[in-house]
Amino acid sequence: MDKRNDTLVTEFILSGLTDGPQMKALCFVMFLLMYLVILIGNLGMIVLIRSASQLCTPMYFFLSHMSFLDLVYSSAVAPKMLLNLLTQKNNISYMGCAAQMFFFVFSASTECLLLAVMAYDRYVAICSPLLYMALMSPRVCCQLMASSYLFGFVNAMTQAFSTFRLSFCSSNIINHFFCDIPPLLALSCSDIHINKIVLSIFAMFLGLFTSAEILLSYVFIVSTILQIHSSEGKRKTFSTCASHLMAVSIFFGTTVFMYLRPSSSYFSDQDKWASMFYTVVIPMMNPLIYSLRNKEVKEALKKIQQWKLLGNFQVN
Repeated sequence: MDKRNDTLVTEFILSGLTDGPQMKALCFVMFLLMYLVILIGNLGMIVLIRSASQLCTPMYFFLSHMSFLDLVYSSAVAPKMLLNLLTQKNNISYMGCAAQMFFFVFSASTECLLLAVMAYDRYVAICSPLLYMALMSPRVCCQLMASSYLFGFVNAMTQAFSTFRLSFCSSNIINHFFCDIPPLLALSCSDIHINKIVLSIFAMFLGLFTSAEILLSYVFIVSTILQIHSSEGKRKTFSTCASHLMAVSIFFGTTVFMYLRPSSSYFSDQDKWASMFYTVVIPMMNPLIYSLRNKEVKEALKKIQQWKLLGNFQVN
């Protein structure tokens, strides 16, 4: 039964990161710059991959979708957070809160699965290079990507529906800077037992499946690399998956810190800053990780710069 009609809450108040006016001004400037870097970096990565012929491979196909998800990920949270810091108002509408949670859960769940898909891509490329183009054909890549998006959508719809069917009749102050699931459940005066079960099922599937798949892929990758005789060959082979391994470590390390703890330890100021790390810092870092440590991306950037210089020279 839909309980939304029973609730007295029509909007929520986000407690935010800080209360001090000077600290709010500093946070606004800092996070505005970071969000601009996210937009420029991820949009630039998508355009670069789609325009450079040498990047038309499965690995960069998945990377372009990761950049898109990072844009959705951060844009679900950052604009409202910046607006609240600027206007000194921390309110968010009931439907706005539901939409924010949906897009956050959707992008986070999909990106989690995408990291596992990218690990499988690296496994095939290193362990079965002769079969790579057959096993990772455009059709297979699209199917893997569509499956990730579908699961992310189902998870987001399930979490949003199960959360916003609850009654919020005691308080409307969310002890966070965005509408995340745990602080919203803490506000509800309804029975949240089913919500916790649903959340645990999806979280366990995502955590266990993706971590097992990534771990197994890298066990085979490392085994294959150890069979290479030359140290230069080992270094070159490992470099093709170093960026992905770094992104996986940062993403899952932060997620484990945030969610695999007793619920009684949530909602401290330390947790808010940790949440800021995976909602803003990680989407900002991913393009840097995959560009600064990737020779093919650097070469594509150089070619585009050369084309621009040549075009300007011909015009002049």
